[in-house]
Amino acid sequence: MFKLGLKSPPPSSSPHHLHLLPLLLLSIIIINSTATATANGKGFKEAPQFYNSPSCPSISTQDMCSQQAVHVAMTLDFPYLRGTMAAIFSILQHSSCPENIRFHFISSPSSTHLHETITSSFPYLRSQIYSFDTNPVSGLISTSIRSALDSPLNYARNYLANIIPPCVQKVVYLDSDLVLVDDIASLAATPLGTGTVLAAPEYCNANFTTYFTPTFWSNPMLSLTFSGRNACYFNTGVMVIDLERWREGDYTTKIVEWMELQKRMRIYELGSLPPFLLVFAGNIAAVDHKWNQHGLGGDNFRGRCRDLHPGPVSLLHWSGKGKPWVRLDANKPCPLDALWAPYDLLRTPFALES
Repeated sequence: MFKLGLKSPPPSSSPHHLHLLPLLLLSIIIINSTATATANGKGFKEAPQFYNSPSCPSISTQDMCSQQAVHVAMTLDFPYLRGTMAAIFSILQHSSCPENIRFHFISSPSSTHLHETITSSFPYLRSQIYSFDTNPVSGLISTSIRSALDSPLNYARNYLANIIPPCVQKVVYLDSDLVLVDDIASLAATPLGTGTVLAAPEYCNANFTTYFTPTFWSNPMLSLTFSGRNACYFNTGVMVIDLERWREGDYTTKIVEWMELQKRMRIYELGSLPPFLLVFAGNIAAVDHKWNQHGLGGDNFRGRCRDLHPGPVSLLHWSGKGKPWVRLDANKPCPLDALWAPYDLLRTPFALES
C-alpha cells in the first residue's frame, strides 16, 4: 500500500527546515485534490468488463424487471462509496452471468449524483438509482451504540418493497462493507419455501436476549412476541427477500410499528437490526453460513481484528466498527483486510518523501 504524506522533520526552529514548507503545502494540495476527485467520481479506476458464459439466458440490457436476472439492492452514500465499489467489483468478477445482474441503488436525495461515480467505473453496469426520502424515518430512529448505525439510509432496507418497482419480485440485499468470492446467483437461488418472506444465515448460538433491553423481557406482552418461534439472531446485511410476499404482508408497517414503540419505551439498543428480529426471527429460510462471514470489522466499540469463522467462505463481511479501507489508509490493516484490498478501485495516491 502506498502512503500519502510527509515524513515529519524533528522539532526545530532552525531556518534550514523552511525548505520543507513548499513540500508540505504540495502534500496538502494533493490530499485535498484526491478527496475532491473521489467526491466527483474521478478518484476511482474503471473496472474491467465481465461477460456472460455461453449457458446464461439472454436478457435485454434495458430490462430492469426480468425474473431471469439476479436483482441486487444496495444503499449508496459517500462514507461507504469505496466499499460499495469494491462490493460491485467482487460480485461481477465472480458471477457466471455478470451481464444478467441488475443493481438497484438507494440513496438520499442529496446523494443521487453518486450514481455517476458508479457508472464511470462500471459503464456497462445495468443499474437504477432510487431517491429515498429520509424525513419520515428520521423521526423514528433511536440513538444506538454506534453513530453510523443511526444513519437514516441504514433503515432503507425496511422500505425496499416500496422503493423498488413492483415488477421486481425478489432481491438480494447487501451491505456495502463486504465482498463476494462466489457466484451471487447461488445465493439468489436460495429456496424460500411456502410463505417465507426472507432468507439469511442464522446464528442460533448467539445470545438472543442481549439484543433487547430488560424493559422488553420484563414486559409479559412484549416477551411473548417470540412465543412458539425458534428465534435466532441473523445479520441483516445479507438477505434474500421476496418483495411480493413482503408487500402482501405489509411488513414495512410491522417494522415501523416496533420503531414507534421504541420511541415510547426503549426496548432495544442496536439500530435497525432489532425490528427485523422482532418481525422475522424464527420465520426465515436458512442460508449457509458461508454466505455471511460477518464480524470482520470487530465489535461496535473498538473494531479489533477478528479471524474467519470455521468453514467455507463465499462472502466476507466487515460488519462492526472497523472498515478495511479505513484501516488500510491508516496503515493499520488487519490480516483479513488483505482479502478486501484486491477489489479496491480507488486510484493509488502518490507517495511523497521529504
